[in-house]
Formats: sequence, structure tokens, C-alpha cells
Amino acid sequence: MKKSLLTAAILGMTLVFAGCNDDDDNSGPGPGTPESTRAFISLTASIPDEAGTAGNGGTMAYAITHEQAVDPNFSVNIYQNGFGLRSARTARVQASEDGTELYNIQYTGEDGGVFNKYLVKGAKDYQDTGNELDLSDIVGTSPRWTKAAENIGIGVHLTGSTTVTEGTAPNHVFKYTRGKVRIAVIDLENARVPNSTEFDFPFPAELEAQGYSVGRIDVPVLNEAKNKIFIGCNVSKIDPKKLTYNASGNPVWANDAANRTLGTTTLVVDYPSLQNPKLIYSTVSKTNNHSYRTMTQYVGNDGHVYQATATGGKDILRIDKGTSEYDNNYHFNLDAALGVTDSRIQAWRYIKDGIGLVLYNIAGDGGYIAMVDLNAKTATKITNDYEAGLDFGQFQNLAVHGDNIYVPLTPTGEAGRLYVINWKTKAVTKGATLTGQSGSSYLGSY
Repeated sequence: MKKSLLTAAILGMTLVFAGCNDDDDNSGPGPGTPESTRAFISLTASIPDEAGTAGNGGTMAYAITHEQAVDPNFSVNIYQNGFGLRSARTARVQASEDGTELYNIQYTGEDGGVFNKYLVKGAKDYQDTGNELDLSDIVGTSPRWTKAAENIGIGVHLTGSTTVTEGTAPNHVFKYTRGKVRIAVIDLENARVPNSTEFDFPFPAELEAQGYSVGRIDVPVLNEAKNKIFIGCNVSKIDPKKLTYNASGNPVWANDAANRTLGTTTLVVDYPSLQNPKLIYSTVSKTNNHSYRTMTQYVGNDGHVYQATATGGKDILRIDKGTSEYDNNYHFNLDAALGVTDSRIQAWRYIKDGIGLVLYNIAGDGGYIAMVDLNAKTATKITNDYEAGLDFGQFQNLAVHGDNIYVPLTPTGEAGRLYVINWKTKAVTKGATLTGQSGSSYLGSY
């Protein structure tokens, strides 16, 4: 049964992180700092639901050592031997930087919105800590959340989106479409909510009148100074002048995406107060940045935030650490870097010193890997054996340890391998075999 742990007692809490000192705020290793000794890399994979829908039935986990990861004779059967994370559908999984803890907020179902934490002990040994927290009252039962900084989670939700009109048929007048933003700060160490808030999405009235609205927010990240949260937005536009009526007699306005002039949009709020919401806009991209299952915003070790327009765009944008605004003099274009047309970033990971690894498709097909240099604005494709059959649509995370990044590659329903890539030399080790299962595929490494 769902445990209603987040009631008026939580919502009425006045505790925020204002009393924390800098050491508390930076308890985890930041970009470019030495990592502690890592014992395990967790792999996750999705399983189908009872109807056979691929990736819709839950998430399995299995932890291996680096030595096992790079051993082509080592085999992982996560579906038979793994640990089932609690979730009615695909879990939204995050992890501590050293891989010793997995964090999960259950997605849909009776316990949708419930946070819990596991200690990673190796193989299928994941110990549930009992640190459980019901966040559904704030971020709903299908939460959008990330580990926004070490030990700090941020859950976000856009709810109650409503179109307001004036007049009657056949002369309805469009006024605006607007929803409410909900944000919850999650203390991942102690499983509590130090602060939460709710407010109307802050589009200016003139943009709302033009037909702009936001239907989803996601992938929050906390900046280096830990005083701002940046949240990706799914912006859409209708044409207020093109009115029709559906079969039920309700007014419908035509989609007007082709005439969108508004750039990629990010919602910014102060941290830890969650006050002073504002919007910032890119002038070099119009593609949305709300992602799907994967984190797409990272704080570089230069202090800037690097943001991919995933999961349909080819851009990596930069938010300036000094101004907390888009640096519109910066634009990484994956098409230009690779010399291709219509690449679409589906997942990526900032590693260090401007280097990242991108998982992408071409015009919606295939699954490809590229090492990118965000400073030089170059990219090097890394060929893999499964390109035609891969779909990174539900991919969630890429683990980095030392000079290595761990990339599980399995076409849906088929076996594959764990690719271990040295991000400094670009050397590729085709490591452990990953067994397949119908309707299933690997989702990430942690």
C-alpha cells in the first residue's frame, strides 16, 4: 500500500537548506574532482508489460565490477538474475556519484510517486534502506525528477493545464493555456522534502496571447553556485486565429509550430527558496529541451551548464555561470560536428574538460555513439556492432569512473555487449555479454 508520508506535516515544513554551509552543499564530488574507489557499476534494463509492450513493465538492476565489465567472457543475464526495482512501469533511476546508492521514484501504479533508496552490494544484492517518501501530492504519480546535484534531488510537475476562452460557439476567443508548476526539493540522504512550491507557469501574457504554452517540464539541474535551478520546458504554439470545433462541439485551434519564433526555453528558480521564477530563451535554437527519460543538463567543470535539446534536437547549448542566462555566442551543432544531416540526441553525458559522450539517431533511425569536444565543437563517431537495431528512446544514464564510460548496447529483445570506452584515448573495449529477452533492452549504467 502507498504510504502517505508527505502530508500537511511535510508541506508545512519551513526547513530549507539556508542553514547549510558550503561543505554541506558540496558533500559529493563535483565535476573534475577525484572520485572515491568504486566497487560496482549498476546496469539497468526494462521489461515488457503483460500486454507485451516493450519497456513498459518495470526495471531490473544488476551490479558488476570493472573487471567483469571489460571481460568479454563474462555474461550478465539481468532478466533472470537481476533485482527488480519497485515500479509499475519503467523506473526513473538516479545514483550517487560513486555508485554505492540507487535512488528510485516509482512511476505510475498504486505507489507512483513514492521515493525509495537502495544500497548497491553487488550482483542482484540491492538492499532497500527503508528510506521511503511519498511525493505524489507534489509531483504526481508519474514524476519527472533528477539528481540535480550530489545528495539533492529535484522533482517537478506541470499540472492542471487549462485553456481559457471567451465567448460562445461559433465565436470563441482564445485567451491562454496555462498550467501550474510544482517543484519539490528531495534530500536524498535523509529522504525528506526541505522545501516545495507551486505557482502558475510564468509565461508573459503577450506570449500566451500568441498561443504559446508549456505542456511538460523536466530534467532540473542545480548550478555550480547552488543558487539556481534550471528546468527544461516543452513549448508548443497554436494559432489563435484558426478556430474549428471538434465532434463534441469544443473549440480547437490549429497547431502553429511552423511559425514558432520563441527560442529554446528554460524555467529558472532560486535555490533553496524556490522563489523568483523566470524564463530564459535561446536565440540559437528553437528545439525543446525537456528530454524524455534521460538527464540532459550537466554542470561542466568550467562552471557553465551544458544543455542538450533532447530528445529530438541536435544542439548542445550553454547557460553562463555568471549571468544564469543563455550564452547565445555558444552553440554546439552535432550535425556540423559529425558532417551528417538530421542527427537527434537521445541521451548524453558530460564527462570532464568539455568532453562528453552522445547517443543519437539519424532522422529517428538507428543508434549511434559519438565522443564530443564541446570546446573545439568537434565530434568523433565511435562505431558499434548494433547500430541498425538500437533504439535509445528510453535510455537513462551513463556511468563514468576514472577514464572509462560504460555503455550497455542491446537492440530490443536481443543480446548485446557492454562497451567500455576510454574517454581520453577513445579506445573501445567490447566487454561483458548482455543476454537478451523479448520486449526488453538495457537502459543505462550507474
